[in-house]
Amino acid sequence: MRDKRKLTRRVFLKGTAATALAAPLAIPRSVLGAADGPPPSERVTMGFIGCGRQTYGQNIPLFVRTPGVVVLAVCDVDSWRLENAVGRIKEQYDSGRAKGTFTPVAKYVDYQDVLGRDDVDTLMIGTPDHWHVPMALDAMRAGKDVALEKPITRTIREGQQLIEAVRKYQRIFRVDSEFRSKRPVHRATSLVRNGYIGRPKRVLVCVPGSDVGCPPQPEMPVPEELDYERWQGPAPRAPYTLRRVHTPKSYARPGWMRHLYYCDGMITNWGTHLNDGAMWATDTERTGPVEIEATGTYPPPESFWNVLVKFDIKYTFADGLEWTYRTERPYFIIEGDEGWVRAGFGEFDAKPKSLLTVKLRPDDRQFRFKSEKHDFIDCVRSRQQTLEPAEVGHRVTSLGHLGHIAIQLGEKLRFDPDKEVFEGNDAANAMIDKPILKPAYPEG
Repeated sequence: MRDKRKLTRRVFLKGTAATALAAPLAIPRSVLGAADGPPPSERVTMGFIGCGRQTYGQNIPLFVRTPGVVVLAVCDVDSWRLENAVGRIKEQYDSGRAKGTFTPVAKYVDYQDVLGRDDVDTLMIGTPDHWHVPMALDAMRAGKDVALEKPITRTIREGQQLIEAVRKYQRIFRVDSEFRSKRPVHRATSLVRNGYIGRPKRVLVCVPGSDVGCPPQPEMPVPEELDYERWQGPAPRAPYTLRRVHTPKSYARPGWMRHLYYCDGMITNWGTHLNDGAMWATDTERTGPVEIEATGTYPPPESFWNVLVKFDIKYTFADGLEWTYRTERPYFIIEGDEGWVRAGFGEFDAKPKSLLTVKLRPDDRQFRFKSEKHDFIDCVRSRQQTLEPAEVGHRVTSLGHLGHIAIQLGEKLRFDPDKEVFEGNDAANAMIDKPILKPAYPEG
């Protein structure tokens, strides 16, 4: 769908240029942009769908401070969070962190109302995971460019649907993950992709083992500020209890992140940071493994929270690359035949130690280094592909899904990464387009 507002502006400015010599023309500041605001060519209007802790703490401040971004709408099914989101945006202008003048922000409970606004160019979707793909697909059909919170999908098929929608509707898509914008990850990628450790042979990716179980939870009254029916959306219906959703009037870690109705837990949550960095560095970000073998531990059957608490997954890629993914602490190591690198959110190490200070050669491949917010907004303007587009986000998230499926079935799996099907395994193929909603426990 074409952006009619942008087209109208281009036609208007073209017309004014053609008549400028014929007669003096006074163009209002509202057309050319206020003196303290961006010109029309740089202005990107935005809406936020989902105003929880990530949006309040990170996405709103960082996007609002990005030059040219103007937020016009926010949406959430929790009225307390909705009001706070508007206050958070205004706070950025009042403090001087955001430049320009605060623009009134409309509040919505139904995200379709945001999609119906022709003056909103882009969306930042930061809802619980089970809502990610339905909202992103609707947004792209409505002609919006999308930044989508990680993990972007709950199934392999959902990732394929995102790729199809990006191509069909010619949209800009960005996985809203900051890991590629961390200096240690950028350094590791630059060294590995340019051959400084030789041919990669083994990869170890680790994430925190911080998910836990909890006792059965009682049904509770729904808080007055929460539209619980809308919150559940495409998930199975279940009675309200605090640890299923989020703590009322709080930005504490929400309970839905540990329940399989809404999220796969750490295996895709932090995994889409750490696996992302390692796949970027090893140039495997647009493919997948050919073999998966995994073990994992769920909480006891009576636990209300039921995502994996531990896992250990072994992948093999077609070129022989060995990949281990497990719970421990957040970092990755890539071992080549001439050295290794280790990177995390704030750590970097390498062997030989000369790699800590070596300067890249003039003919080495250079990789973009900018924040995920600036990358998305710049690509909205240029219509170039982002640093983490749908194809990459799909493969990164699928690595977690493949491991989770292997744990569920308790057997070694063969996978065709080109066709994206399991070889000779109907049970595994049946899980390609179905989210995992309950743990699998060994019989007996």
